[in-house]
Amino acid sequence: AIWDIFYYVFLKLLIGWPESLMTWDILFMIPTTWVGPVITPVLVSFTMILLAMILVYYNRKFEIVKINRIELALLIIGSIILVLSWTRDYSGFILEHFTFREIWTVPGEKLYEVASQYIPRKFYWGLFWIGEAIILTAIGLLSWRHLKRQ
Repeated sequence: AIWDIFYYVFLKLLIGWPESLMTWDILFMIPTTWVGPVITPVLVSFTMILLAMILVYYNRKFEIVKINRIELALLIIGSIILVLSWTRDYSGFILEHFTFREIWTVPGEKLYEVASQYIPRKFYWGLFWIGEAIILTAIGLLSWRHLKRQ
């Protein structure tokens, strides 16, 4: 998470990119293209740092910290929603050109030709904030449960 933040910091210092925290970035390309404003992976990185700090703090205080099933489920669900916020625009673009079935059988050159024309159009902020809220809820529940142990 810290590396992710400093990745953008050093890109800004070395090459002047990104122009702003709202600049589009390609985050991953496997198994599909993930795109979003630079601020989104930075915010998720801060959330990951928060979770790590809480786990380290309570681990030192109580020796062992366990994430319960509800908290784990919330972390997983929130993460999946975040991934959807980053992949929905590209996936929609591809599905405008091919059916879901065709994606698996279309020649690679044709898929590459269409994919190379993709320019991000919309980021799904609602999905992003729902995913973040679910993850923060899991972190809050974990913290609250351990605060009560004190």
